[in-house]
Amino acid sequence: MPELPEVEVVRLGLETHVVGRTITAVDVLHPRPVRRHAAGPDDFAARLTGRRVEEARRRGKYLWLPLDNGDALLAHLGMSGQLLVQPATALPERHLRVRLSLDGPYELRFVDQRMFGGLAISTGGAELPPEIAHIARDPMDPEFDDDAFVARLRKRTSGVKRLLLDQTLVSGVGNIYADEALWLARLHGDRPGDRLRRSDATALLAAVRTVMAAALAQGGTSFDALYVNVNGESGYFDRSLEVYGQQGEPCSRCGTPVERVSFMNRSSYFCPRCQPRPRRRSA
Repeated sequence: MPELPEVEVVRLGLETHVVGRTITAVDVLHPRPVRRHAAGPDDFAARLTGRRVEEARRRGKYLWLPLDNGDALLAHLGMSGQLLVQPATALPERHLRVRLSLDGPYELRFVDQRMFGGLAISTGGAELPPEIAHIARDPMDPEFDDDAFVARLRKRTSGVKRLLLDQTLVSGVGNIYADEALWLARLHGDRPGDRLRRSDATALLAAVRTVMAAALAQGGTSFDALYVNVNGESGYFDRSLEVYGQQGEPCSRCGTPVERVSFMNRSSYFCPRCQPRPRRRSA
């Protein structure tokens, strides 16, 4: 699933190519991506037609386009969703689900093979859609409260990787970047939050920012063609991953083979020497 750097790359593309444009027509080619719009696809299209896109904004893994009437077009890419800016004359993609025609030579297309993602209209949601108001700010947000995050992290008894994936605590961090940040901070993902020193928690937050900034600079992480930016280009951060997907490869820091364990129906990767397992709590 796209994480913060991938979604931010898409947001930047939308800011460049879509902001300031007026939506002249909307074609919903499959109803599932707009399933959260209770009034149906026709109403979805009617409410967007004629609206001008004012901004391109993001919170965590969600994107939204504030419109000139105070509403917003809210988007989540899910596992395989893509927002592509294409010439109006370009052939339709195989999994094209929603097409938004814009004034000018381009269209905004929502392409989604697995259809776990979707689009929705957030009434009055231009500033912040109420549907995502419960989601915490992300570490790249200028208004992110470092002290509050560290304090909350250190009060929780769950493993620190599970806490990094809690979108009500911190948003935008997914499986890939959690593993990379934990490796950089030399912390095992099972280390309970309440057993972190303040310096550990602060170092972890810095590691999250470092990893995400590096990924953003390289256009995000693409393991296949399902994640691309608005121009259809892949990111290259997968070539810089230290532990994620590197099972059996030597740790670049100490040479110990990277290990993989099951985690929440996914995988966790870590260096057993640099990131020693936490001791069990005393009875």
